[in-house]
Amino acid sequence: MDTTARDLSLIGIVGLVLYLLGNWAIAVTDPVESNYTLTAMEMLRSGDYVSPRIYGNYWYDKPAFFYWELIVAYKLFGINEFASRFFPGVFGVLGLMMTYLFTKRIYDRKTGLMAVGILGTCFEYWLLSKTIITDLTLFVFFNGVLIAFYMGYSTGRRAWYYLCYILAGLATLDKGPIGLLLPGFIILVYLCIRRDFKEILRIKWIPGLLLYAITAGSWYYTMYVIHGMDFINNFLGVHNFLRATQSEHEQWNVWWYYTMIFFAGCLPWCWTLPAALWKCFKEQRLPQLDMAGGFLLTWALVVNIFYQCMATKYTTYTLPGLLPIAILMACYLYKRETLVKRTVAVMLVVYAVLTFAVAAPVCNTKGYSFKNVAAVYQNQIKDEDLLVSYGDYRTSAVFYGDKVAYKLAHAKDIPDMLPDGKSWNAKNVMPFMALEELPADKNVYLILQEKGFESFDREFKAEEWQLLGDIGYARVYLRKAK
Repeated sequence: MDTTARDLSLIGIVGLVLYLLGNWAIAVTDPVESNYTLTAMEMLRSGDYVSPRIYGNYWYDKPAFFYWELIVAYKLFGINEFASRFFPGVFGVLGLMMTYLFTKRIYDRKTGLMAVGILGTCFEYWLLSKTIITDLTLFVFFNGVLIAFYMGYSTGRRAWYYLCYILAGLATLDKGPIGLLLPGFIILVYLCIRRDFKEILRIKWIPGLLLYAITAGSWYYTMYVIHGMDFINNFLGVHNFLRATQSEHEQWNVWWYYTMIFFAGCLPWCWTLPAALWKCFKEQRLPQLDMAGGFLLTWALVVNIFYQCMATKYTTYTLPGLLPIAILMACYLYKRETLVKRTVAVMLVVYAVLTFAVAAPVCNTKGYSFKNVAAVYQNQIKDEDLLVSYGDYRTSAVFYGDKVAYKLAHAKDIPDMLPDGKSWNAKNVMPFMALEELPADKNVYLILQEKGFESFDREFKAEEWQLLGDIGYARVYLRKAK
């Protein structure tokens, strides 16, 4: 076995252990993970692997690729937590292998191994490799586009550009048009910085876009044929354009948001940035970057600046920028190999402890998941019974309880909550029911989330309801049919 194969084997084994360890004990959480798992479960049971659906409704929040990953995992391992978290962990390992091969190619083996150690133990990378979300898949495909471009550009072997378009197509199948637009923008900025405008004309536009259309366009075209403008208006209009122009979480639309994310997400390595800046200040000169370093810096900066300009900000958006940052950190720490090795070893132990001492108990008991809530009623509720939810609606209760819950609200308030195709209400695809219309001829199971505790006596006739379980952050009641 040669050195590269041995290194990749070590990265694969350690990475799989790190990212899959304890996943069976971490409950599916709200509000994001449960949407993915329930959608994949409904697609699997319906036999329709083209159109994502949730609560029986078509759901245009994300393309199908990540749901396909979940479906494959469910077929392999059953519908459970380990299966749900399997492919994020696998793609986390693939991301490390890709980082090693790229860094070794542009620098050397030592830098490659250090970059892998730094990236693999960054808090954000570890966390998202265990989280049921699209971002690790996007990380591999998105960054794969940029790596393929640089390999083609730096070596003059422009056949690499064909791979760019294929990977951009896969990224688009995972996350949407950003999988093509942002890597393409980074490449354009880099070529403009180098004033190599002729290369823009050499990027295999016609055959490349054809490959892209075949890779990504087949699913998008099929969805348009099936669902028409409803798909276009919701997927592109709400879940792409609206995110860019209207903040979903206005309190986080601040200039320092991704700076904060950098320092939190890059723990324990984030100290290297201020250290590098301090070194430049003391020496009163900027570091001399080689061709590869200039590309890595452009890559990292454009990712972070681009998303800072978007109205909606999520902690995961700048994840692709971690790869070039990790390589640059490895270059900075090249002469401190012992420090890197010891830090990586310590963090491997820390993350193993965090998995069982923090992640598993918090996700199971602190209100992040309604797994324990669903356990109260799931073995006794019948098909003809009604399940309703009052307070914050939690999709994990539907996933674990295998029973659709109606969101309760007053009849006058429901019209303002329904999807309208123009606002974030488009995400409210759960079924609604008016409090005034609760049927008396059915057994009704009520999930009362803690926000509804104070209004329970006012909104419901308490004497009619039997308390089945009190989980602390939620209660389950039963009102028997009259």
